[in-house]
Amino acid sequence: MKTDFKCALSAVFVDLFCTNLSAQTITDSIVPKYVVEDQPLYLDILAMDKTFFSAYNSCDMDTQSAIYAEDIEFFHDKGGLMSSKSDILDATKRNICGKVTRQLIEGSVEVYPIANYGAVQIGFHQFHNNQEPDAPSVPSKFIMMWHKVDGNWQISKVISLH
Repeated sequence: MKTDFKCALSAVFVDLFCTNLSAQTITDSIVPKYVVEDQPLYLDILAMDKTFFSAYNSCDMDTQSAIYAEDIEFFHDKGGLMSSKSDILDATKRNICGKVTRQLIEGSVEVYPIANYGAVQIGFHQFHNNQEPDAPSVPSKFIMMWHKVDGNWQISKVISLH
């Protein structure tokens, strides 16, 4: 009976491994790897990401406020929707300043132009709890809509997935 259980368990692991392996092979063959198509746009958005999150990490509320659009929409998978710029900034000041820092995952960013609007940025980042330096930090996906207004980039929408 013990042998039957081991065989059944082994079969399950082999099945799961093969299913995962074939799914990965199918994904790799269908989904093309990201290639930067507009290098200047890509570099602009990376520079804006760095500017915004340097302000975020150092609690520079004026810079954050200048980069957020007045009609910002912030979708958080756990917290829901926030659409008040002042509420987002207040929540950042209360919950983030001096407590959390954000780190972009190198090589994870994709940038796509949005005609007559700006760009969408998709990537992975990590948040580090400065109050608990040994707490694990798991990479999470984000999507940001960047709107170019009078030559300046503004964040108009954020989707934060943890």
